[in-house]
Amino acid sequence: MKKQNKNTTSASFRQLLPYVKSHGFALALSIILAAVSVILQLYVPILFGDAIDQTIAAHRVDFVQMWRYLRLILLVAAASALCTWLMNLLNNRMTYHIVQDIRSRAIRHIQKLPLSYLDKHSSGDIVSRIITDTDVLSDGLLLGFTQLFSGIMTILVTLIFMFSKNFWISLMVIVLTPLSFLVARFISSRSYRLFQKQSEVRGRQTALIDEMMGGQTVVKAFGYEQRASARFAEINEELMKYSQRATFYSSLTNPCTRFVNSIIYACVALVGVLLIPLGSLTVGGLSVLLAYANQYMKPFNDISSVVTELQNALACASRVFALMQEPEEKPDDSQQLGHVRGQVCIRDVSFCYDRSHPLIEQFALQTKPGMRIAIVGPTGCGKTTLINLLMRFYDVDSGTISIDGTPITSVSRHSLRSSFGMVLQETWLKSDTVRENIRFGRPDATDQEVIQAAKSAHCWDFIRRLPKGLDTVLREDSVSQGQKQLLCIARVMLCLPPMLILDEATSSIDTRTEILVQQAFDTLMEGRTSFVVAHRLSTVRNASLILVMRDGKIIEQGTHQELLAAGGFYSELYNSQFQPS
Repeated sequence: MKKQNKNTTSASFRQLLPYVKSHGFALALSIILAAVSVILQLYVPILFGDAIDQTIAAHRVDFVQMWRYLRLILLVAAASALCTWLMNLLNNRMTYHIVQDIRSRAIRHIQKLPLSYLDKHSSGDIVSRIITDTDVLSDGLLLGFTQLFSGIMTILVTLIFMFSKNFWISLMVIVLTPLSFLVARFISSRSYRLFQKQSEVRGRQTALIDEMMGGQTVVKAFGYEQRASARFAEINEELMKYSQRATFYSSLTNPCTRFVNSIIYACVALVGVLLIPLGSLTVGGLSVLLAYANQYMKPFNDISSVVTELQNALACASRVFALMQEPEEKPDDSQQLGHVRGQVCIRDVSFCYDRSHPLIEQFALQTKPGMRIAIVGPTGCGKTTLINLLMRFYDVDSGTISIDGTPITSVSRHSLRSSFGMVLQETWLKSDTVRENIRFGRPDATDQEVIQAAKSAHCWDFIRRLPKGLDTVLREDSVSQGQKQLLCIARVMLCLPPMLILDEATSSIDTRTEILVQQAFDTLMEGRTSFVVAHRLSTVRNASLILVMRDGKIIEQGTHQELLAAGGFYSELYNSQFQPS
């Protein structure tokens, strides 16, 4: 476990390094400012020691020299404070730019991930990685830049000044120093695993909150509140357990190293007191060495705290980088799909989400341009999966799908998907104006075109009644589910794509509006190849071809009248919907 933690930490650090290197100039300037600030700070004890040595004996104090040293101390302290302020300003700017780069790349990477990854991971956990984990990384980096550089510089410069005062005391301090390192390492090696578990549990907690908040209506309708609270309490208890343990171990670092440092400080004082009578050290010199011993030990306390925070930061960074290392969608060809007529050929296609559970096997279909293909069948038969394959949300395991004779794997995904207009049963609108939601696929569309599309989708009436019309910013409860679906239909009406996919596109609309929208769809589908997934068979009577699917296979196909006359599975489905109970 220790080796694994060490490898994970090293890997996270190596992945973080390029982001830090991209701000190399700022990093170098920060180190220089840290060095100057530390040198000026450590020069102050020498000036104090020299001022103390001006007290030669009773009634023999050189006040002129003493005041000169005091003025110089004020000047040096002010210069050191200015360097520290500039360093902190630079470190803040550098840290937040690094985290901004990581978040931006993470978001860009998510856009390139296959849909299979997003289907298998909760959105709450992904959000937690990008928001919470990068926040923790930001805090760790800021503390590292601010205290780590200054601490290391303080240790190095202090040693130089100490050796200039007394060799043997300085050597003793160096010999005793590893005690602090051993204590800090012993504790940090145990805290990393706990911080990593804390980060994982926090992601699960965020996922649960996202899940429960997104489905509050269902939660309340089924009386799930107490069970949801119990699940949250269980995860919250687990998070508290790991957080307490991680905090306990990390909080041991500072007092333990302080105890070791106090022993070293006492040794310096004891040896110094013994050397003064021998004439090899003055009182002022001892005061300087004691000040330096304190200055020398302080960074070890700070660095031990920094190491603890960095352990936490790198544990969180490992989750973010793990997301960013997920393999992207297979690169597609840059070839563009030209003028689309809409001839779709599906030949011997097989596909499954899980190798142990075959879904679509040896699927074949040939369509002519302008055909309206309806896909019906029981839940889980593969209707939506077929749509996912057409859009290349998933790639087929075997077989080919081609459009106008061109295999879809040989053209860019963007080119393929822009050839389809898609309206799903699940609606999605972004938090923006009505106008921007409708012209989501055509950002250059004019207001007149947007209004015409809204009228075609029969949603212009309710848009006009909104507080600001097209400029109304949509929120979660701004419009009803049916109105959301109408806006999604208007989005497709605006694009006028050469092919259409309608997956229960009118499921949330009232019957009267559905008839009007269906008429609009009939006009839109005229001359366009269309795939219509439907559970209500009344909506597919006018289809050119009806595919009846079961267990991933086409078991019947034909027109509505032909399938009814055949008296097969379709006839059973149709009659079950329209027979009086």
